[in-house]
Amino acid sequence: MSKNPLPLSAPALDVDAAIASRMSVRGYLPRAVEREKIEHILALATRAPSGTNTQPWRTYVLQGASRQGLADKVCAAHEAMRANPALAAEYKEEYDYYPANWVSPYIERRRENGWGLYGLLGITKGDKDKMHAQHQCNYRFFDAPVGLMFTIDRVLGRGSLLDYGFFLQNIMLAARGQGLHTCPQAAWNSFAKIILPHIGAGSGEMLVCGMALGYADDSALINDFYTPRVPAEQLTQWLD
Repeated sequence: MSKNPLPLSAPALDVDAAIASRMSVRGYLPRAVEREKIEHILALATRAPSGTNTQPWRTYVLQGASRQGLADKVCAAHEAMRANPALAAEYKEEYDYYPANWVSPYIERRRENGWGLYGLLGITKGDKDKMHAQHQCNYRFFDAPVGLMFTIDRVLGRGSLLDYGFFLQNIMLAARGQGLHTCPQAAWNSFAKIILPHIGAGSGEMLVCGMALGYADDSALINDFYTPRVPAEQLTQWLD
């Protein structure tokens, strides 16, 4: 039987720093990520909780030719969709990540995020060429040397997606402990029909999301974008 490596009363001193410094990094150095660091991060992440310990996560690590090959395929499909919007019908997400109809306050938060990012990059409303180019960056993992793809068995219920979120957060926080950064990416989900065969996923697997992993480029302007959060007191109700 495994055992907690720390006494229950011992503090994990760097947890606060890892949480506070985690952000969606969209500019990376071309520096390779050491395999032992990736293995360490994934091993820690498996300590995430899951209902009845089902552990629904499956991870595919893409580097080198496999990473570049996937980026090329999806970028080509994305370009083709721009030329022929009818092709979008061929690329559908298997689960609803975003709502079909946006309502307040979520639509305002989404707009604040989108225009904050675009404004930093000098992309104005209606500049479709620059918007498309920025969208394409998603499908190159923002030039991160490591791309991660996550799948789940289709037989599992929606609760397992909640469990999956715990696992993904563990990866992102463990990456900070190794001096690395990440960007979780739902943008890949529409292209599952390209991604799943490329990574060798089985017919029973569903794509959950992708993630970029690497060393952040401090000089990249886009990494100055540190998203705001609604104060906790506005989202919390205390009951006595």
